[in-house]
Amino acid sequence: MKKILVTGGAGFIGSAVCRYLVKEKNISVLNVDKLTYAGNTESLKEIDQSPLYRFAQADICDREKIAGLFAAFQPDAVMHLAAESHVDRSIDGPAAFIETNIVGTYTMLDCVREYWSGLSNDRKQAFRFHHISTDEVYGSLGDEGFFQETTPYDPRSPYSASKASSDHLVMAWHHTYGLPTVITNCSNNYGPYHFPEKLIPLVILNALDQKPLPIYGKGDNIRDWLYVEDHARALVLAVEKGVPGETYNVGGRNERTNLEVVETICRILDELKPRQNGTYKDLITFVKDRPGHDQRYAIDATKLETELGWRALEDFDSGIRRTVQWYLDNEWWWGPIRSGKYAGERLGKS
Repeated sequence: MKKILVTGGAGFIGSAVCRYLVKEKNISVLNVDKLTYAGNTESLKEIDQSPLYRFAQADICDREKIAGLFAAFQPDAVMHLAAESHVDRSIDGPAAFIETNIVGTYTMLDCVREYWSGLSNDRKQAFRFHHISTDEVYGSLGDEGFFQETTPYDPRSPYSASKASSDHLVMAWHHTYGLPTVITNCSNNYGPYHFPEKLIPLVILNALDQKPLPIYGKGDNIRDWLYVEDHARALVLAVEKGVPGETYNVGGRNERTNLEVVETICRILDELKPRQNGTYKDLITFVKDRPGHDQRYAIDATKLETELGWRALEDFDSGIRRTVQWYLDNEWWWGPIRSGKYAGERLGKS
């Protein structure tokens, strides 16, 4: 593959994908992003001067604009990451999630199908539409077991319901029209350039500001954590080698309770940037739980590992230390966000 169109490439995971494609794979990238609140072109400074990288500001619901970009760029594949992605925001305002995640994915599929139908037979065979999704479509796990590709869908939030809907649309376009699609469902990501509404960057930055570190409920909800650069490698592997019509789960095999995550961050900050009085754990504050909060997510990534040869390079201990250090070293990136777009206020109480 020489040219890949990436939607949502100014977001957290999308920017990691764009950086990896350009810097490590030498693939030409067209980044299509609407630049909503979480989109940040500053996350692409490492590649924005590369001749392999170009950017187009566009809404994936704008069929005419998207079709024009396909015609001009002539991609060999699409990696579709553009989405509203924060559960708390979906509780407060689900309409944007329905519009972007469902209607936007339909619009992309419609444009892709028209473009793909006009390709030569060789290019048709090689083409892929890769839809990037979440493990939250599977619902909530008990104390044991893992999400597998065959796990029935059971979404519990407006966000996960919208992503489940988009997954089903992608599957339908493969089975009905023969479009060569691949779907990946990932566990919770963390790492550099993460918008600070999410747990890990929120806790790091609140701690640096000496603000309370909010933990929902008892802090016993469990997530499987995946370092974003490991995820980017998995996504590119899936678009290159994934079998059309297949789904691959991507997980870090790093289960932690939310309380364990926050306490780990506190210990690292105590070492790297000690408080003048006390420890960062003193800032931990338990708050009313999120409505419909899933208890546990855990991914079985065996299929991705055995069939495509992927392995995570970071475990949680190494990845979280790298992440904390990155936020300490890169106030130029998060400072304007904290003073403008999002200052750390509680979302999702509706």
